Amino acid sequence: MNNKEMKQVIKKARELAKPFRVTDDSFSLKDIDPGDTLDLTSEDKPRAKEALATGIEALAELQDMLYAQDNWAVLLIFQAMDAAGKDGAIKHVMSGVNPQGCQVFSFKAPTSEDLDHDYLWRCMRCLPERGRIGIFNRSYYEETLVVRVHREFLEKQKLPPVLVTKDIWQERFQDIRRCERYLTRNGIAIRKFFLHVSKKEQKKRFLERIEEPEKNWKFSANDAKERAYWDDYMKAYEDMIRNTATKAAPWYVVPADNKWFTRAVVAAAVIDALASLDLTYPKVGAAKLKELAAAKRTL
Repeated sequence: MNNKEMKQVIKKARELAKPFRVTDDSFSLKDIDPGDTLDLTSEDKPRAKEALATGIEALAELQDMLYAQDNWAVLLIFQAMDAAGKDGAIKHVMSGVNPQGCQVFSFKAPTSEDLDHDYLWRCMRCLPERGRIGIFNRSYYEETLVVRVHREFLEKQKLPPVLVTKDIWQERFQDIRRCERYLTRNGIAIRKFFLHVSKKEQKKRFLERIEEPEKNWKFSANDAKERAYWDDYMKAYEDMIRNTATKAAPWYVVPADNKWFTRAVVAAAVIDALASLDLTYPKVGAAKLKELAAAKRTL
């Protein structure tokens, strides 16, 4: 991809991702329609897939420069209700990236070892090194979501009772904002994604998992039970996004009822993030050029 083509891809990516970017507390979840596809329709689906393929090509080139430059790291955090498409988005968007420069971590229920540490510990030990893209499939944000909806999980964290106050969620938001500010000041660019699926679409996908044998393995009875707490989760997500969206570490609230559109927006946001880092291949000095010239003569 030449320089002109890359600039065009980056420009289009920024335009596509911008409507879903949240950087302050003015956000309201009701303003985002899970079925939104902007001005695109189902007839544009093939064109959107072509654009995604082009975006993946650009993403691969940007990631190669990130790896070569070895200054920045990128952390992508994915949060969503079950069946919103986190795994599929990660799989498709990152399909062209060099595996050496990408790490994916999925955070499920904490282990006994995790519970013997602070709640950020298990995620902090998985942060990406410079030159790499780290992906968190769920993250420390679960501590303000599932732990908030299911208070019994908080009780298992062995916190001194005096620290479990009525302000604990605001205190956790404050901790997270400060932690992410620290990370960005140390060269880790953070982008966070909430894949916003509707309750109706989630039901449809759950039924597909039950009715199609090849998808049975994806379904858990607990997934269906969590639907009973839908409204609680939506309130928790809205509060979480309002309190932790910043210019340095923005949230992208991505409509997730149409997977093809979700993946296009996520790819666009990642391209925009990498492009903002002013990535270049390292320039070699005179000594290195002489070394290369000598090697060429030997060959």
